[in-house]
Amino acid sequence: MVRHIAILLVLVILGLPVFCQQPYKRTLKLMGSRFDITVVANSEQEGNGYIDLAVAEIQRIEKLISSWDANSETSAINKNAGIQAVKVSPELFALIERAIRISELTDGAFDISYASMDRIWHFDGSMTEMPSEATIAASVAKVGYQNIVLDKAASTVFLQKEGMKIGFGAIGKGYAADKAKALLMSKGVSAGIINASGDMNTWGKQPDGSYWRVAITNPMNKDKAFALLPIKNGAVVTSGDYEKYVQFNGIRYTHIIDPRTGYPAHGIISATVFAPKAELADALATSVFVMGIDVGLDRINQLPQIECIIVDDKGNIHQSENIKIETK
Repeated sequence: MVRHIAILLVLVILGLPVFCQQPYKRTLKLMGSRFDITVVANSEQEGNGYIDLAVAEIQRIEKLISSWDANSETSAINKNAGIQAVKVSPELFALIERAIRISELTDGAFDISYASMDRIWHFDGSMTEMPSEATIAASVAKVGYQNIVLDKAASTVFLQKEGMKIGFGAIGKGYAADKAKALLMSKGVSAGIINASGDMNTWGKQPDGSYWRVAITNPMNKDKAFALLPIKNGAVVTSGDYEKYVQFNGIRYTHIIDPRTGYPAHGIISATVFAPKAELADALATSVFVMGIDVGLDRINQLPQIECIIVDDKGNIHQSENIKIETK
């Protein structure tokens, strides 16, 4: 202890800077959503420089996967649906390839071709009756990951049905957070947290030596949390229907729609998934909602390093086998 104080005094006497790592945070709008980016750095200037790098990386990902940008690779794939295969960058090809594997893992509960769905459900209070069975069936006629054809040797993607589309709304923010995190870690940033509208991605520890802690929102009262969990170099994503839903015949239907049937999921109001990467957590949180409590938990329990907390529409909590909840 005396030696440490002596070294500190020598540094001050010599006029050398004494660094004390602190968290630096910036909130901004990216990918159409709120992002909170926090990094642990030696100074405000250094922290802002790192955050600038993260922002540039997220913007790069947005240009790659955006279906709104007419010049993006994703738009080119959609424009050529039913016409021809489109050559894409290795990065986008790999992302689509992983998305298809998740679709296979979840029996189609997750499907990036969901973008082909007709928008027949409205969760703004304007719906007064259920759409007909025929209308619902027609709404998903062009959906199906099985119709996404990949040629790895040529790095091409082909959507077999005309009018078919892919979109990354259920995986894009998580992927962007993963890429920004990887970039910052490669630059030597010891710790940080990226919150992409609830898609939380962390690494390292806070300056006081503690792990980042994430509060799980109580879906029965969104102003309160029912659990607080430490996140050790991983990601946590929550999908919830406590704001966007409709109710018919006493059944509450969420805005998360099963891409296989066209019907909104029901029975769950909140699904939180913990995973090493936000991309996977993002996709699985949506999938669990669609698969339901029993199938969803069974699937999660088969995956290494993946955990889940579900709150059903009665307020009951269900959890995967190895998770430990610290209730508030």
